[in-house]
Amino acid sequence: MTVGAVRDPSGRRARAFIGDDGGTSAATVGAAVLTATPPSAPATAAFDLRVTDATLAVTHRGGDAVDVRDLRLVVAVDGDPLRRQPPVPFFAARGFRSGPTGPFNRASDPAWTAGETATLGVASTNRPRIDPGDPVRVTLYVGDHRLAVLRATAS
Repeated sequence: MTVGAVRDPSGRRARAFIGDDGGTSAATVGAAVLTATPPSAPATAAFDLRVTDATLAVTHRGGDAVDVRDLRLVVAVDGDPLRRQPPVPFFAARGFRSGPTGPFNRASDPAWTAGETATLGVASTNRPRIDPGDPVRVTLYVGDHRLAVLRATAS
């Protein structure tokens, strides 16, 4: 039996096995080709941020739907990250007022689509506090992919 190695166009290695069939002229040939499925492209979407009375309102302005179960938010006030970050989607979590709205609420449809606004309130027990005039930055991640960096001044 002869074993030879071949490479497919992507550069991955595949092996072709060739053996005889007991002396007849026909040969048995089999090949296994490894194919790589390209990773799906990360979501792209546009968002808007408003901050009023320590409530963050994030509006999906357009682009791909985002599954909030895969979403991670990092909130910073005047450059300092909140001690407790929002575990979206949620209903009640330390450092946040209960009952976020829209896709940030675990009872909502997890597909966040254009036109929908999600809100959450930062509790007074979370630090740093959000006071009027403070610059607030919210970074949205889907997995390790940074989806958006949003900035607003608290009012």
